[in-house]
Amino acid sequence: MRERDTVWSTLSYVLFFAMLTSLYLIFLFAPIERTMGHVQRIFYFHVPSAWVAFLAFFMVFLASVAYIMTRNLRYDRLALASAEVGVIFCTIVLVTGPIWARPAWGIWWTWDARLTSTLVLWLIYASYLLLRGFVEEERRKALLAAVVGIVGFVDVPIVYMSIRWWRTQHPQPVFAGGEGSGLDPQMRLAFFFTLAVFTILFAILTRLSAGVRRAEQDLAELDRLIAIKE
Repeated sequence: MRERDTVWSTLSYVLFFAMLTSLYLIFLFAPIERTMGHVQRIFYFHVPSAWVAFLAFFMVFLASVAYIMTRNLRYDRLALASAEVGVIFCTIVLVTGPIWARPAWGIWWTWDARLTSTLVLWLIYASYLLLRGFVEEERRKALLAAVVGIVGFVDVPIVYMSIRWWRTQHPQPVFAGGEGSGLDPQMRLAFFFTLAVFTILFAILTRLSAGVRRAEQDLAELDRLIAIKE
């Protein structure tokens, strides 16, 4: 356990310096985009945040399935922690999107397929968190949340595929590292480095949140035992 804590502590220090490096790459290293100018730099936060949100909700899905199969509360804690982190990053997506859209498209918001399905995704997992606050019994809460976590994940591929299935304000996807992607090599470096940093940040935040939830459950169990003895 002590060795594992040392690894995570070291990773946290690495993340700190990696985040500073990422900021340097975004604001000083990557060139200014010719059409949108400096506002294009939101891309380096917007897209990695979307990636982390998708990853987090995928973890909710896997942990929810694992809980239903095993009824082990450890998986429920992981699902809850991932959902909390996912909602935070999905919120960042919904905030940075309109900020980027205003100068790029001339509008803050439009009810197209990508934007609407992303908002629905946020509402699903915000509801997931609210549901847990309305149910007191631990096992029943975990089971109901697991069902929502599994069903809600259906919207993730809808969000991802929306620009392929319907006409939207978003341009058709291009591979960020391929020919004709429109990204300068320095932009690609900044993007992929930031993507890695955000992924590490997700892992650390999820672990910390799961640890807090475990401490809360242990404290609740201790209170229950004390009440029985009294």
